Amino acid sequence: MTVLLQIEGAAINDITSLYAEINRVFMAGETWQLGPSLDALDDLLHGGYGALAGRAQATLIWRDIAHSRTALGVETTRQWLQAKLDTPGSFNTQAIARQLQALQQGEAPTYFEIVMEIFRGHRQITLIPA
Repeated sequence: MTVLLQIEGAAINDITSLYAEINRVFMAGETWQLGPSLDALDDLLHGGYGALAGRAQATLIWRDIAHSRTALGVETTRQWLQAKLDTPGSFNTQAIARQLQALQQGEAPTYFEIVMEIFRGHRQITLIPA
């Protein structure tokens, strides 16, 4: 059975609000929330809990996706990468610095594009941009 879910893209203005919306849609009824992590998002989409528990298929309508694309664009991605650089010892700073440089040259994906790639990796979820 397919579950129909809907993300309100207009509610997404940064990475924090992206995860708030993901939690609203996917984690309703759970006693815990997903943290702001791309790995956690990928794990969530594998299913097993939240709205995807026991579901073989899901259709996700992402309303106002253009707003989300802009909100999670180059500037947000730059801030996200810079925050990693500002936390020495926690991340591979050389790799992050290369990614930041590539982003500034238009050669690296934005946070939005990374999120879309994660969704594409889950064929049981049909994402419909709206």
